[in-house]
Amino acid sequence: MSRRPTPSIAEFPVSGGDAGPYGITGGPDGALWFTMVHDGRIGRLTPDGDVTSYQVEPASGGPSIITAGPDGALWFTEFRGHRIGRITTAGDITSFPLPTPDAGPFGITTGPDAALWFTQANSGGIGRITPEGDVTEFPLPLTGAFPSAVVAGPDDRLWFTMNQANAIGAIALDGQVTVHPLPSPDSAPVGITAGADGALWFVEIGAGRIGRITPDGKIDEFALPDRASRPHAIAADDEGNCWFTEWGANRIGRITSDGRIDEHDLPTPSSEPHGITLGPDGAVWTALETGAVARLAPR
Repeated sequence: MSRRPTPSIAEFPVSGGDAGPYGITGGPDGALWFTMVHDGRIGRLTPDGDVTSYQVEPASGGPSIITAGPDGALWFTEFRGHRIGRITTAGDITSFPLPTPDAGPFGITTGPDAALWFTQANSGGIGRITPEGDVTEFPLPLTGAFPSAVVAGPDDRLWFTMNQANAIGAIALDGQVTVHPLPSPDSAPVGITAGADGALWFVEIGAGRIGRITPDGKIDEFALPDRASRPHAIAADDEGNCWFTEWGANRIGRITSDGRIDEHDLPTPSSEPHGITLGPDGAVWTALETGAVARLAPR
């Protein structure tokens, strides 16, 4: 395990310091789309640095995680507004309230059924919304689990972290849920991604580890050099690597399919890296809560 210098990291200012860039994803238009959780805005950043942003009403909704939808639009969660939002690449926004009050939607991803699947952190469920806005909610077998990030797996199930239940869950399209407890206590998993190796990779913000789980439930864990680094989000590339943010240590990390870890310090101190994605240009893009987006060009 090593930490290497990364002179190829560039930062693009995208907002004021209190706007809170948080989630980020690649859009169908070749741009990066990101949430500003404190300002209630959705931002768009081109690879050459042009920035546009769009206001979500009301501004207090707390847009959190954003993903590319099956309909050519971007979809996002409003954690405090308890709604699912949709924004077109032209900037037109529609919001869909959820049936469960105070649901706290957080993670969101496109499922194998061309619907959007999302976690309900406060109410402890998993939701499904069609591009037309029809919502179905599925309860979890555990109370107080705080489901967080969610991703489509290679087995036509949706895989998600349960931050307060110390477990990884999988839900089938008919709502059947399987729970996999984690070996490390108090690991508090957050981000999760589908790796190129057919497994799901996730971060343990409480234990300072990266985890890997196969569709049949086999779990491996890899300790980070800095166990207090607070890994937060994770994204897979096409070469078998996964990239993750270390929110507490101001770094971007990479783990290979065999568990080798590299870490890269961000140029600006205490920039609070959160969401991470692979951009249309092949670079790794990270939302920095202090008001910028960072681009790391892998070597």
